Amino acid sequence: MPIALKRAYEKPSLSDGVRVLVDRLWPRGISKDAAQIDFWLKELAPSNELRHWFHTHTNQWPAFCKRYLRELSSVPASAALNQLHQLANKKKKVTLVFASKDEEHNNAVVLRDLVEGMRKPPSSSGPAAAASVRSRVRVGRRK
Repeated sequence: MPIALKRAYEKPSLSDGVRVLVDRLWPRGISKDAAQIDFWLKELAPSNELRHWFHTHTNQWPAFCKRYLRELSSVPASAALNQLHQLANKKKKVTLVFASKDEEHNNAVVLRDLVEGMRKPPSSSGPAAAASVRSRVRVGRRK
């Protein structure tokens, strides 16, 4: 299940496969026609509080990943994660689209690593589900 990452400001291409926007807010200055988004899974985006926290603590990538994975254990996020996992299993290619300027440290990176490491979606939406996948997500240090 190959999952690619692409900034929303890069030109869409046929090789992107299914394009899934994983941000809570629509990228500024891009029309819906130009973005060519197939699915917008807002529930997979970090909360506004976590997003604001990370903008002021950009050197704390591991802490962001840990907090974000905790948020993904909520019921709405878990349902969206199941939907993303199903797309990844059904389609030849899925591209997670994001607006962040930092291409190495954003929620799409965590989601890609999470979904690529999953054989099946979590069976529960509680903390145990997040803990079981937390170890599979590569949590690298910020440079």
